[in-house]
Amino acid sequence: MKWLAKEGEEVNENQPLVEIMTDKVNVEIPSPRKGTIIKLMAREGEVIKVGQVLLVIGEKGEQAPVPVAPVTAPTPTPAKVAVLARTFAAPTSKKLHEILATPATRKLARELGVDLALVQATGPGGRITDDDVRRFKESGLKPAALAVTVARPSGVEERVPLRGIRRKTAERMVKSKHTAAHVTHVDEVDMTEVVHLRERAREATEKRGAKLTYLPFIIKALVPALKKYPYLNATLDDEKEEIVLKKYYNIGIATNTDQGLVVPVVKSADHKSITQLAEEIARLSERARAGQLTLDEIQGSTFTITNVGGIGGVFATPIINYPEVAILGVHKITKRPVVKDDQIVIRDMTYLSVSFDHRVLDGAVAAEFMNTVKQYLEDPKLLLVETD
Repeated sequence: MKWLAKEGEEVNENQPLVEIMTDKVNVEIPSPRKGTIIKLMAREGEVIKVGQVLLVIGEKGEQAPVPVAPVTAPTPTPAKVAVLARTFAAPTSKKLHEILATPATRKLARELGVDLALVQATGPGGRITDDDVRRFKESGLKPAALAVTVARPSGVEERVPLRGIRRKTAERMVKSKHTAAHVTHVDEVDMTEVVHLRERAREATEKRGAKLTYLPFIIKALVPALKKYPYLNATLDDEKEEIVLKKYYNIGIATNTDQGLVVPVVKSADHKSITQLAEEIARLSERARAGQLTLDEIQGSTFTITNVGGIGGVFATPIINYPEVAILGVHKITKRPVVKDDQIVIRDMTYLSVSFDHRVLDGAVAAEFMNTVKQYLEDPKLLLVETD
């Protein structure tokens, strides 16, 4: 959290008082009334709980503690409760990549002085439960194995708190890898015709204020493939043991920002033209990098794209944006010699990689899905491009 006002300051109604990091966005909490800030009840950078009193507003000259018009961490609508409750939990303990436990369980472990790294997990998917923590505490076991002298390394170190977007990304990646049965299929695609089409359409798109990248073309190729193979446009409800096939097409675009990776969502991608997709991607990317995305703009994706082509590398194996069941990795387009019609020619080639949950679909379906995407990209006339 970050304070936008200070003790003793006079504030107006709806004036931003504090900025709080939620699941993937920053939320500014405004003042509920005009008055003077009597007392700040939390330190900047502190992790707070939903419902916790943040500050007290009263009349000038009043002394704290005066419980007048307390401003609290917002009680969100039901759709947002889970997001805020997770975000305001205490920081995770060490070995995050090995330990699965809810924020409440981690807090209990801290209160009882229990090292989660020593606790035997009995929860689903290897998750440590509250009962596991209490059982370990009652057993009286001592971490004797940890009583080993470790040499302090020489040199300068810097400790960076695992908080905000980076912490949430870590939690989601661990959950995805520990839950979904990841498999990655890689295909080579001839992007030459798309490269030419983009060059012809770029000027018309830029006149409308949007930069035309390759992503709009890839999204347009994805939609018919997702319609043909609906098990890739789905989520898995582990609790009810149901595969939820989505009849709408909201495409998440993994976006790198100074705060970490965020995934804004292009809603109803099947109803947008190439130019409209370009405009929407540009708008969401700008808001993501400025830290201005709303919760609605990062929720509801049915399939995700991660584009690492602008950075480099041959291809990657992306981690599924759980609870979705598939994610497409887009990589660098380079000119390479290939055999076409028994002739060696120079073409604009790329690799596309789709990671999918093998619990939901088999490799043959993923391969057929990629064949369809490839078909549309290698013959983009099929996309019926609209650039006006």
